[in-house]
Amino acid sequence: MLYKYKGITKQGKSAKGSIEASNVDEAKKKLKAQGIFYQDIYATKEINLKNFSKREMPGPLLSSFSKELSSYLNSGMAILTAIRLIEDQHQKEKKYASFLASLRTMIEEGKSLYHALNTQNIYGMPDFFLQSINVAGQSGKLVSVLIQMGTFFSTQAKVKKQVGNALAYPMFIFIVAIGMVGFLITFVVPKITGIFEDTGQELPSITQFVLGVSDFLSAHYIVLILGIVGVIVAFKSAYKYIYSFKRFYDGLMLKVPIIGALIQNHELGRFSYILSLMLDSGVSYAHAVKLATTTFSNSAFKESFEEASHRVIEGNKLSHALQRGKGTKPKRNFMQALALGEESSEVANILSNIASLYQEENEDKLKLLLSLLEPFMMLFIGGVVGIIVAAMLLPIFSMNLGAKM
Repeated sequence: MLYKYKGITKQGKSAKGSIEASNVDEAKKKLKAQGIFYQDIYATKEINLKNFSKREMPGPLLSSFSKELSSYLNSGMAILTAIRLIEDQHQKEKKYASFLASLRTMIEEGKSLYHALNTQNIYGMPDFFLQSINVAGQSGKLVSVLIQMGTFFSTQAKVKKQVGNALAYPMFIFIVAIGMVGFLITFVVPKITGIFEDTGQELPSITQFVLGVSDFLSAHYIVLILGIVGVIVAFKSAYKYIYSFKRFYDGLMLKVPIIGALIQNHELGRFSYILSLMLDSGVSYAHAVKLATTTFSNSAFKESFEEASHRVIEGNKLSHALQRGKGTKPKRNFMQALALGEESSEVANILSNIASLYQEENEDKLKLLLSLLEPFMMLFIGGVVGIIVAAMLLPIFSMNLGAKM
């Protein structure tokens, strides 16, 4: 638990900060040992909440932490000095500052960076990140591993941001267009067609269809909105808590054209990068495979690789284990590259190249897909509006023809 304090040092200067301890008495003893006479000390409410639920550290923040720490360590600073400096620079970010204060306190007590990261209660940390830090700290490769981890999390965040930015404009147009069409069908169309109905003229089929849709939406729009929200909530709940549904959905998405290829490239590229990084850090092959498997978000792939990782621990090669497994099979070029790496003892280098290849391939496919999305949406919206306009104009043409005859 983290305690915040205010006090005075032996030199008479005011002091405030955070200190980690199991209880308030231990916190007081630690302050006394540091020569600080506390005036106020209390447990942070933020940490108490995290005793119930510890959220994963966001990728961009983890990237920033890794890059800043590696930069300071590379300049010759001790870990404790680097952590203190980072903490001073982020005092305004309360949660992150509490995280750094927790690390600083444990490192001051002589604990390793790995132990401090693993036992702090502010953020959850990916297992592969913690184990890489652990091995790197023992082998003297901490700086290089932190740099690579910073680059990895930064790249992941960049991809998400690019996709989000690319989708923002098309989604905005789509939402506005759907709202406009809904408004026309629900409120405008009935008033215009009411004029035609008063004449007793038989309306064209397309006009009757639009009127039927309009009447339905006008009478049930609240139920439809609640139904859509309910379906979204039910889907997310089922995906999160029902593993069989999650497994079925993830397996189905892998079979969807274009989308399935994008998911495969993303999942296999991330696995390849993490596995190569941990192997370079000195993690044993079997342990690295097991840890890298935790990076899969697609349960179909994760299930296959978890089964294969057990066989790797028994002494089998990962490529053979995946080939003989009953689950989802990875792409053929991935299997070939992995088998080649295992035969030549160059798994780390080959998988690193594979990760870069998949990233470039996904970027090209995403650009093409997103460039086609906007015109497709415009055509779809134009078609819907065209049908509504045609439904309104056809009765007018019919009336004009009837008047001439």
